[in-house]
Amino acid sequence: MTVPVQPTTAGSWTVPVVRGALALIATAVITFTQDHSPQFGLLVFGCFAIVSGAVLALPGRGAPLPDRVSAVLGTVQALAGLVAGAVALLALIAGQAGLGFYLFLVIVWAAVTGMLELYRGIRARGRAGASRDLMTVGVLTAVLAVVYLLLPPHAVVAVGLLGAYLALTGVYLIIGGLSLKWGQAGPATPEDPETLP
Repeated sequence: MTVPVQPTTAGSWTVPVVRGALALIATAVITFTQDHSPQFGLLVFGCFAIVSGAVLALPGRGAPLPDRVSAVLGTVQALAGLVAGAVALLALIAGQAGLGFYLFLVIVWAAVTGMLELYRGIRARGRAGASRDLMTVGVLTAVLAVVYLLLPPHAVVAVGLLGAYLALTGVYLIIGGLSLKWGQAGPATPEDPETLP
C-alpha cells in the first residue's frame, strides 16, 4: 500500500532557508570573534534562539504541518527557542552568565527542540517533503545536547561546538529549503524514490 505524498506548500521552502541563513550568520560571528567566553556564547546563542524561534512562530510560516499535533509541537518548539534566548540575554544583563549556566541552558534547549523537531519529522514522514530535513536537524540538535553533556566543561570548546553545530545545520537547512523550492516544479509521485523524504 502506498501513501500519497503531498506536494510542499508554496512558502514551505522559505522557513528552512531563513533558519539556515540565521545559523550561518551566528556561525560567522563565532568564527571571526576571538572571544569564546561563556558570556559571548550566551549572547550569540540568545540572539540566534530568539530570532530563530520568532521565525518558527510566525503565522503562515509555510512549514509543512500534516496535522494539528505537529502544528502544536512546532509552536512549542518556537516558544522554547524564544524562552531560552530571552533567559540567555537576561542572564547576561544580570551578570549571572557563567560556563555552567551556558552549558545547562544550551543542553536543555537542544534536548527539547531537537526531540520536538525529530518527532515532527517522524509524524510528517511520507506526507510532506520536509520530513527528512526535520528529522536530520532534530538529530543534530539532540546530538549537540549529548556532546555538551559528555565533554569536560571548557568555554572555548563549548562555544566552538555551538559554531560547528550552527554551521552544519545552517548549510543543511539551506540545501533542504532550496531542494523543496526546486522540487515544486512537478508533483511528487509515490513511485519516484528521489522525491520521497
